[in-house]
Amino acid sequence: MPHTRLSFKEMCARFETTPRTLRYYEYIELLKPEREGRSRFYGQREVARMVLIRRGRRFGFSLEEIRQWLDLYEEKGNHAQMIAWVALADRQLGVLETQRADITESIAELRKLRDEIAAEL
Repeated sequence: MPHTRLSFKEMCARFETTPRTLRYYEYIELLKPEREGRSRFYGQREVARMVLIRRGRRFGFSLEEIRQWLDLYEEKGNHAQMIAWVALADRQLGVLETQRADITESIAELRKLRDEIAAEL
């Protein structure tokens, strides 16, 4: 498999993200592209990290949590990273379950109030 290198513009397009976001991820050291002059190039490692960053954000993890989790792989290896992932996932599942319960309750309350008002019309 040939070594994949994406330009800054290609990376933004592939992940449907803004240049500002990509530069910010670099600033906070989530991504470390290769540099040639002023150009940035993203290899397989950076593409894989971006997939994990996007997934982590979708699950509700903070960028700092994602950065620490990604760094764990480089510091202590895959096994330590997987152990940390399970702990993070367990915690986040609890958060999401609570949010879901709150949303369900809000929907029911809003629906009831709407129905009461609609009945008066």
